[in-house]
Order: sequence, then C-alpha cells, then structure tokens
Amino acid sequence: QVQLVESGGGLVQAGGSLRLSCAASGRIFSTYNMGWFRQPPGKERELVAAISSGGSTYYADSVKGRFTISRDNAKNTVYLQMNSLKAEDTAVYYCAADVNGRYLSASIDISDYDYWGQGTQVTVSS
Repeated sequence: QVQLVESGGGLVQAGGSLRLSCAASGRIFSTYNMGWFRQPPGKERELVAAISSGGSTYYADSVKGRFTISRDNAKNTVYLQMNSLKAEDTAVYYCAADVNGRYLSASIDISDYDYWGQGTQVTVSS
C-alpha cells in the first residue's frame, strides 16, 4: 500500500506561482513512476505532468514551458512547480503513483496509476 499526501495548493493571482508537493510512503519510492493530474470543476481528470523512475518527463501541451515536475527520492517526494498561472489552471490537483511503470518512460495513461492522493485545491484569480 502506498499513501500519497499532497500539499502546497492555495489561492494565487494570475501570473503567480505555486509549488505542489506530494509525499509518498514506501521504501521503494525511487522505483515508482509519478504523475500530477488535475480536475477542473465539472470536467474530467487530466494528466498535467509525469516523471518516470529514471527521470523522463511528460507535460500536457497546456502547461509546457510553465510547469516543471521533479522528484527527490531521498525525501520520497515529487514536486510540481507552477509558474505563470492562468485562471484555467484552477482545479483540484492530484498526485498519483504507478508502481509498475517503466524506468525511462513516463506513465501517461490514467489507467496506469495505482495509488492516488486526496487532492489539493489550486485557485487562480484573474
């Protein structure tokens, strides 16, 4: 069982920045592929960014150049640095773990993910 706890959400003005953190339990965090998803009000959950255990990354087109995913295996934590935030980034953000992911390929299908955090709200005011 893997437990994921997100933090760092909040209210920010358009153009501002936030950094989300996701702390994971488990002694083999370094082998997990990790992802950040978001779910805007009334919409489906979508992949924002993902990182493989080997450090390969993937970004949705809507966030390329603005968001950065990273991981610190010593701290069992994955981060999402969000810059130049827009009103359309408003959503509940979830981190997720794929415990069977490939080392050099970020997991980009929602069905790949086995464990989910509880989510953290990000609200961007325009």
